[in-house]
Amino acid sequence: MPSTAGLLAARTPVIKRRLAMAPLTSQTPAATARPPVFYVRSLTKVYGMGAAEVHALAGVDLDLYAGELAVLLGPSGSGKTTLLNNLGGLDVPTAGELRYHDFDLTGAQEAELTRYRRDAVGFVFQFYNLIPSLTALENVALITEIARDPMPPEEALQMVNLGARLDHFPAQLSGGEQQRVAIARSLVNNPSFILADEPTGNLDTRTSEEIMRLFRSLQDRGITIVVVTHERDIAEWCGRTIMLRDGKLVGEDRHPQKVFAHESSNRA
Repeated sequence: MPSTAGLLAARTPVIKRRLAMAPLTSQTPAATARPPVFYVRSLTKVYGMGAAEVHALAGVDLDLYAGELAVLLGPSGSGKTTLLNNLGGLDVPTAGELRYHDFDLTGAQEAELTRYRRDAVGFVFQFYNLIPSLTALENVALITEIARDPMPPEEALQMVNLGARLDHFPAQLSGGEQQRVAIARSLVNNPSFILADEPTGNLDTRTSEEIMRLFRSLQDRGITIVVVTHERDIAEWCGRTIMLRDGKLVGEDRHPQKVFAHESSNRA
């Protein structure tokens, strides 16, 4: 197996398996004269065998670009979480092409995928997965023990506006605050991109807006963010909506990101 240095030198991977990138296709936005961060072609994921086969992904073609805040939108069973897990190296496709820059995720060994997840990816889930007996600071600090070049956990919590809640336990935090701790945990390893699976699924409308505002602030820092949701209201906060159904990409919409209330009043 080739030696792998860190993935985050200047936010580009240095995995020593060079691939010739395919030429950009007609799917590439006209205004985008750069190669995609993620290159996905004919991606398939099949679970089970024979009569029990389930085609969770059935030939997905997709490009994702640096600095995007994109949403994968679809009903339950549409394949959006499966696609997210493949992008994050938590699962591997059955067939097709999947590359992060020059790193081929379809042919990677488990040790390479582990380094990829550790060095390049930040994960946020619907359920916060915080350890109840640890403070917010301690929950975030856990990741620094395995990250290659982590930021101080205090800094990550300050980025999500929880600098005053470092010593609070999960039970002492609201649902929105717990999700912000989870986002801080995803940031502490200095990821190139964040994958968020139903990050507002357990939150009320106002708190969901706070989380999406936070994601927008991270996008402004140049972090690529992909959000999975079945809520169209959440999709409106993102500039690109990628629609899935029955394991296939069935549509895409690029639109101005919804303006937050405080942004509207500032413009008046």
